[in-house]
Amino acid sequence: MRQVDIAVVGGGSAGLAAAIAAKEAGAREVLVLEREDELGGILRQCIHNGFGLHRFKEELTGPEYASRYIAKARELGVEHMTGVTVLELGEGRTITAVGENGLIKLRAGAVVLATGCRERPRGALATPGTRPAGVYTAGAAQKLMNIGGFLPGRHVVILGSGDIGLIMARRFTLQGAKVEAVAEIMPYSSGLARNIAQCLDDFGIPLLLSHTVVDIKGRERVESVTIAEVDRNRKPIPGTEREIACDTLLLSVGLIPENELARAAGIELCPSTGGAAVDDSLETSMPGVFACGNALHVHDLVDNVSAESERAGRSAARFLLCGRREGRRAHLLQGEGVSGLVPQNLLLPAKEEVKLMFRPKKPLENAVFSVLCGGEELLRKNLPHALPGEMAEVVLPASLLPGEPRELTARLVGEEVL
Repeated sequence: MRQVDIAVVGGGSAGLAAAIAAKEAGAREVLVLEREDELGGILRQCIHNGFGLHRFKEELTGPEYASRYIAKARELGVEHMTGVTVLELGEGRTITAVGENGLIKLRAGAVVLATGCRERPRGALATPGTRPAGVYTAGAAQKLMNIGGFLPGRHVVILGSGDIGLIMARRFTLQGAKVEAVAEIMPYSSGLARNIAQCLDDFGIPLLLSHTVVDIKGRERVESVTIAEVDRNRKPIPGTEREIACDTLLLSVGLIPENELARAAGIELCPSTGGAAVDDSLETSMPGVFACGNALHVHDLVDNVSAESERAGRSAARFLLCGRREGRRAHLLQGEGVSGLVPQNLLLPAKEEVKLMFRPKKPLENAVFSVLCGGEELLRKNLPHALPGEMAEVVLPASLLPGEPRELTARLVGEEVL
């Protein structure tokens, strides 16, 4: 049983940022455990630019962004083990993992869960039709193209307008393939506005809102898909079916926090985010275990992942050096118009400002975000534009919070954009 100060599970952008911050905050032995053979996580296959505009004030590719954190971690003496899969997180923050040399047992003073997220597969959608080759998640196709050097198909339909799917529409087009259409079941896109403009509009790729795939045809390989318009209940409207010939169907239908390790450890999960429920220091219901990045809630910008994960790393170091914070926890509930609110708990009395992150449930204009306590409005902030595809941030000053635990509610109201 090896003893370490802080163990970070995951060596992507979140894990590296947390490890660096923990080291800079005074932790001596910080160990990063990564199941892939190299550090960097999903950034390794994101060869497009657009990363680092907030953190570094310049435009980087995914590998370039990751390399800066890898270099900083090495400079600080952060230890890492690659090719290692964590099997269990147990009592006393014990970790059981397996690598090429066999079983690994660790005990950590604090743990940071930075396990990232995974894509929703076709099975989760219950899409009808046959099961031919040529159906990929957008991330799998991205890895095949950018790391493996393979072109998965030449005539492509994309289901879902998530950011990876939008970026892959551009990638396929630049490689000479034809993207026939992007179908989105919602009446609005779930991707960033800039990706819609740069990846679809610039290449004349149609975005079909309120549409979904209702059938897949082909035996050995996809031959065509049938799309149809959907009503307000997301049910296909009879008579609106249209068949599109293609050899590839890409699924870009959302990401899910990779939380099986937390679930098995008995850590409380948040139904809205799919990740662990945390307080304002990003500590989970298991003392000394913190969560950050896409393992906590799915982000739209890696710059925000890094900032949040640095906070988790500093909190882990503080727990290691000073013990658990004293205080009483108050619940922060998400009310009207708010989805994926983080954190879910606040430690009172508050000593520092609290950064709230959430997604609007619907596209809104002239929106007002507020935090209520017993009917009293503690905070009010105007948001001119609020989109589900873009995460919103609001800072709640410590001076506005009550001294004693009381139930708080966050809500967002505004003019709905049709």
